[in-house]
Amino acid sequence: MHLLIQVLQFSLPAVIVIATLEGLVLALVMRRDYNWRAYWASLVDALGRQYLVYTLLPLSIAQPLVDLAWKHRLFSVPLNSSLAVVVLVIAQDLSYYWFHRASHRVRWFWATHAIHHSSNEFNLAAAYRFGWTGKLTGAAVFYVPMIWLGFAPGPVFIAAGINLLYQFWLHAEWIPKLGWLEYVLNTPSHHRVHHACNAEYLDRNYGGIFIVFDRMFGTFVAERDDLPCRYGLVKPLCSNNPVVIAFHEWGALGRDLWRSPTWRARLSCLIGPPGDNPSVPSVVPSHANDGGSSARALR
Repeated sequence: MHLLIQVLQFSLPAVIVIATLEGLVLALVMRRDYNWRAYWASLVDALGRQYLVYTLLPLSIAQPLVDLAWKHRLFSVPLNSSLAVVVLVIAQDLSYYWFHRASHRVRWFWATHAIHHSSNEFNLAAAYRFGWTGKLTGAAVFYVPMIWLGFAPGPVFIAAGINLLYQFWLHAEWIPKLGWLEYVLNTPSHHRVHHACNAEYLDRNYGGIFIVFDRMFGTFVAERDDLPCRYGLVKPLCSNNPVVIAFHEWGALGRDLWRSPTWRARLSCLIGPPGDNPSVPSVVPSHANDGGSSARALR
């Protein structure tokens, strides 16, 4: 466990180095266009979150609920066997699936998650663009059921960190489909679909490590050779200003709350899918969805 904590502590510098090498290879060796301004915006986002925001706000606002769930847990699950660790990883990924799905379907959570989708390029640098307000939304509440059932908070959140670290390599556009692994694991191909703003791909493939939960709950879509992915938000964010990136969706949410005529409309604005509040005029026209959602339509 101590080794895993050390790995996670040094993961950010490592992924920044790898993302930088990817940019250099793509730009200098493969002669592709590479948006270095977006790269710097992602870098400032990551460093600001890790070394400033997390210093000022080390705990989630959901921490009291986490502590309460652990205090009144039904069981205690010892992680002294390989089977217990496997169950922890699978349970954490299931919890992450619902957190990630809510981050697209509930505007309160989307206001932070939109930052991750704000890059108009899909590369390793975009992988660590997460914004600065995650702990203020109480997203840790999605792991409370695991903790209440007996998984200690420490291992649960270490597993969550490993889950995010796994997803780093998924943000590589140049990695092809990976054969039979596509049926079980979340792969770069599946994650390209997740980051695409095409109507056919919108709000799909929420899994972290595994793709099986998307297949189980009807949110899986495979990448199509005849439909190239377009990345970013439905209404592209063209700014590379880290402050604009971090707070643009919070500003839009605040404006819609101000324009909502009733408290019920305001509540709907907060917990409903972005773009689905009938009391607030949409910024862009609504579009038909394919069974997913219009969770990126109000951008």
